[in-house]
Amino acid sequence: MAANSSSTGSKSSNSAGGKQSGPSAEQVVATFQRMRQEQRSMASKAAELEMEINEHSLVIDTLKEVDPSRKCFRLVGGVLVERTVKEVLPALENNKEQISKIVESINTQMQAKGRELTEYRERYNIRLVGEGEGETQSQPTTSSRDSEGGGSKSATGVLVS
Repeated sequence: MAANSSSTGSKSSNSAGGKQSGPSAEQVVATFQRMRQEQRSMASKAAELEMEINEHSLVIDTLKEVDPSRKCFRLVGGVLVERTVKEVLPALENNKEQISKIVESINTQMQAKGRELTEYRERYNIRLVGEGEGETQSQPTTSSRDSEGGGSKSATGVLVS
């Protein structure tokens, strides 16, 4: 029992030493995947807002051809409100401009996140599955990848699917 407790103690001290020297391969992959997911969600939000801009443009173009004193209805906070075209058109144009600014901001953040991802990939030598011709052919099954090069990959880089 004394041998088991001493080996457990040395394992915990080794793992603590490993954490101080750098994150484990699992932590690197988890952080990379989280960063990729953040970038994907930004892209999704930007696409959603682009569609909203297109909808605003269609409504604005339609309302420009209509008599300004004509009544129209606008959904404000879940409540349908009766207004005139003259009142609604400037608000729609303002909303469209604000959404455009938000999309620009999100695109800037996405570019920064892309640079951050690239730096992270280079720092930890992360390669994506299918990223190189030789890698895809040499790793057709997970069992051969794990048995032949699993240990050396953690030393040379991390493979992310």
